[in-house]
Amino acid sequence: MSNNFLNSSLKLTQHYQSLGNRTFQQLEEDDLHWVPGDEGNSIAIIVKHVAGNIFSRFTNFLTEDGEKPWRNRDGEFEDDLLNKAELIAKWDEGWEHFRSELKTLSEYDLDKTVYIRNEGHSVTEAIQRQLTHYAYHVGQIVMIGKMIKGDSWQSLSIPKNQSDIYNKKKFDQEKQIKHFTDNE
Repeated sequence: MSNNFLNSSLKLTQHYQSLGNRTFQQLEEDDLHWVPGDEGNSIAIIVKHVAGNIFSRFTNFLTEDGEKPWRNRDGEFEDDLLNKAELIAKWDEGWEHFRSELKTLSEYDLDKTVYIRNEGHSVTEAIQRQLTHYAYHVGQIVMIGKMIKGDSWQSLSIPKNQSDIYNKKKFDQEKQIKHFTDNE
């Protein structure tokens, strides 16, 4: 495994952050606090949780357990983000923290062992674990946005009934090797 893994991971952090940002742009302030059902979480709560998780996992990543004693995970599920600007700032700050830690790593770090709640992971496994965790929550954010906006939702991927057009455009191009996010 090489720096391709780290570069791809960095691009994925930008991709997932962008999906959230493009969802936030379509929503009003009150929408960010809407809860889909009794056991659901608002977008604001999900943002707090993702940011809290990032800071815990990626502070002193190689030298300390990823579940920090100062983390208040239960507090992440209290909707106390007051406004959209605060929410976006917390979202961006978390992703930037993740990227800054990834940028310190080299391919020689990938097989080192890090711990999350005393469970050992290779650095590669820990990064994959967190990227999939964040993708799961970004999907929730997008789904809640779609539920709120209904028919006025602007697709963040290939719009319904436009797959043929999209595929034709792609297959009309020369084959190329690049990361799928390079066109974003």
